[in-house]
Amino acid sequence: MDHFRQIFLFLISIFIISVGYSQKEISGQVLDDQDEKLSGATVMVSKDSVSPILAYGISDANGKFKIAVKNENDSLFLKVSYIGFGTFKKTIQNKAQTLEVKLSPSSESLKEVLVKSEILRQHGDTLSFSVAAFKGKNDRVIADVLKKIPGIDIRPNGQIFYRDEPIQKYYIEGLDLLEGRYNLANNNLSAEAVSKVEILENHQPVKVLDSLEFSERASINIKLKKDITYSGTATAGIGAAPLLWQTKVTPMIFTKKRQAIFTYQSNNTGSDVSREIRDFSINFFGDQFTINKTDWLSIQNISEPPFSQERWLDNNVHLGSANILQRIKENIDLKLNISYLNDYQQQDGSTQTRYFTPTDTIDVIENTNSDLYVSTLQGKLTLENNADKNYLKNHLEFNGFWNAARGVIDRPDTKIKQQLDNPFFGIKNDLRLLRTVGKQLITFNSNTGFTENNQDLMVQPGQFEAIFNDGHPYNEIQQLVSARKIYTDNSAGFTKALGKFTISPKFGFSFQHQQLDSDVFLNEDDEVLDVNFKNRTEFVQSSVYFKNAFRFESKDETWNLRLSTPLEFKSFHLEDDNFKDSRNLDRLVFEPNFYVKKKISAFWEANASAGLRYNFGEIQQLYYGFLLNGYRNLNRYNAPISEEQKQNYSGGLRYRNPLNQLFLNASYSYAYSENNLLYSSNIGENGTTILEAVARNNSFDNHSFKAGGSKYFRKLKTSLKLNASYNLSNRQQLLNNTLAEVNTKSFNLRGSVEADISSWLIANYSGNFSTYTSGFEGDDFQKIENHQHTIELYFYPKDNQYLSLSGEYYGNSLSENGDNYFVNLGYQFTFEKPKMDLNLSWRNILNTDTFINAYNNQYYYVQSSYQLRPSQVLATLKFSL
Repeated sequence: MDHFRQIFLFLISIFIISVGYSQKEISGQVLDDQDEKLSGATVMVSKDSVSPILAYGISDANGKFKIAVKNENDSLFLKVSYIGFGTFKKTIQNKAQTLEVKLSPSSESLKEVLVKSEILRQHGDTLSFSVAAFKGKNDRVIADVLKKIPGIDIRPNGQIFYRDEPIQKYYIEGLDLLEGRYNLANNNLSAEAVSKVEILENHQPVKVLDSLEFSERASINIKLKKDITYSGTATAGIGAAPLLWQTKVTPMIFTKKRQAIFTYQSNNTGSDVSREIRDFSINFFGDQFTINKTDWLSIQNISEPPFSQERWLDNNVHLGSANILQRIKENIDLKLNISYLNDYQQQDGSTQTRYFTPTDTIDVIENTNSDLYVSTLQGKLTLENNADKNYLKNHLEFNGFWNAARGVIDRPDTKIKQQLDNPFFGIKNDLRLLRTVGKQLITFNSNTGFTENNQDLMVQPGQFEAIFNDGHPYNEIQQLVSARKIYTDNSAGFTKALGKFTISPKFGFSFQHQQLDSDVFLNEDDEVLDVNFKNRTEFVQSSVYFKNAFRFESKDETWNLRLSTPLEFKSFHLEDDNFKDSRNLDRLVFEPNFYVKKKISAFWEANASAGLRYNFGEIQQLYYGFLLNGYRNLNRYNAPISEEQKQNYSGGLRYRNPLNQLFLNASYSYAYSENNLLYSSNIGENGTTILEAVARNNSFDNHSFKAGGSKYFRKLKTSLKLNASYNLSNRQQLLNNTLAEVNTKSFNLRGSVEADISSWLIANYSGNFSTYTSGFEGDDFQKIENHQHTIELYFYPKDNQYLSLSGEYYGNSLSENGDNYFVNLGYQFTFEKPKMDLNLSWRNILNTDTFINAYNNQYYYVQSSYQLRPSQVLATLKFSL
């Protein structure tokens, strides 16, 4: 028994020593120069003067503070600040100690270093924002809160950017349930259920790589208030002019071992629910091989206007989705994500297209009526083991589309009917394995997939009479396309740390086989036998590669460098049985890429990159025979396999002061490429375009400037965000057999303000201003300016109800009738028991029935008129589950 007691006391002693070693307590007292105790002083500890904060504290009523620090450095950097006093800075030993800090009065404002603990906490590379501090009266879901947080930008499609870069992962309680389809949670998870939003800067999602491969990307983690959370939303709505309905049920459950989000949504109010299942995943590997849908053929449509779908989308949509995560055991997750979308859309409008060529100007006027049928089934099954020393992820995915479209083009001289059947199927399996063996990490990647596409386009009456029917009119043309692809990409390597350096060599091979068959029929059964209108194309790509990456991170984490030196032997074989021709291309390519990041101070960092890349033709730009891609577009690429050499250079500067909720960034990038093929467009008087490839060396260059910033004003409860970009580009183009230098210039400025002005008034504003100029040989032939402004006012006569008024303005400089105005009115009453919102909305009060929009691109501009949804009233009940 005594022997057992001795062992127990020995283990307790070891535990106490180890805890004492791993975590030091630094305590002390903050005084002024008169030895008065200072309450509320901010005390911050970091590894050095430029590293992120390791821990912080606030002095109490007696000026005392205690901070627990877990770090193995020999020394630490202490910083103490207080309004009206100079900042105290000192390098101290990393040991438990008690300090006395004296501050001297100063007229310098020190607000930028105050920690607003009720708003933000920082621990290393993790910023934790309090949802309660940002949540307004009319914020219901977590997306409403996220868009107010400085540094975060939610784009119109729902994709989240942090400091002008897309986020890498969207976690809920540390689990990646949705695999990139985070709109479903973002737009439906009740803000009341969330306690904090964590931004994980420089986040490495694979634990075993955390100390080996640094990451520039950020991720978001949603922290919930309860260990077991039931949440979600439910909406039921009905309206008039015409009869409207809206249904949405999205229950959610989150526990430590299980997460699930289900949804069923249906409406005919113009709400595009497909955005909620849009995938924003960033792939680890196999980026060049995907099962994304490829459209070979299309019907002529009006382009989408630059504002909310509720204004113009005439739809009848149903969406069902199930997303389930089960933690099998520690670090091992099994995930299922599946969704089905069915939608019927109608589009009405008119389009005037003006083509500019070096010798002429061509105008095309079209009135368009289209019916679109969308039927999509998508699914993912994922097994992931993300442990500290091993990693396994197997990802099985499939995409099925059964889409169709019907359309009528009414032109001054004729009426054209279009009919398209556009099915697609794809399946793939991605496997990634990392295993620790001794002092190195062994890696294995495998990406294999298959796609099939069978498309059928019918146009009445027949087009391109001079080419297909000796210049005589005919009734109908039908284009058939069958395309298949199978690919595999496999590699093995290892990762090893050598001090502060890491090397990651990898060997692998890839193979892709594509087959394209196409035929043209006139007047139902009359097959066009001319080889120039058939394709029996086989395209094989194979490669063997050695890719190596060197990484360096300095001891104080102020320098991060990465150098990739991939060497790859690529082989291409193109053959067409119809043309009795084959082409081969073998290339040994070296594609180095360099990236460096320097942390200048605790708030400033700079980065730069340079890279060289080779791009080779895909089958979409390689077929020999003509394809009728659309009723007035006839394309073929009877030319050598395209080769592009592209150089990229960039540099940026970032300012990040989370304690003051201020984020700034600026960058410049330059791209220069050389290509062996030049694309020739022959534009006819009626707008028909014949596109072909010509073997001729040409170049393209582009300059891009970006700047942006966001700031949260705590006392005003106001978020301000502003972004600007400017682009210059130059490229060569063959237009109607004349070589032209096409120059473009574009500028974009967008910003937003969200302000809680008082307890009874909330105001939001967002605006966008853009210009686009294009021309030949330095002479501008077209310039367009676009304006977009939206203001929303929420009046709260009582806490449980508000009256909303919003106005929108859209304008462009090309159209005489380019000014578009919209006014909306709403009223919402919130019931406390049960918790639900009754919302009455009157949309498009002015009953604006058409929208005029214009845009230009290189050598043409398009002015479109859209048939909009009429003025309508909608009543909805919204429940927070």
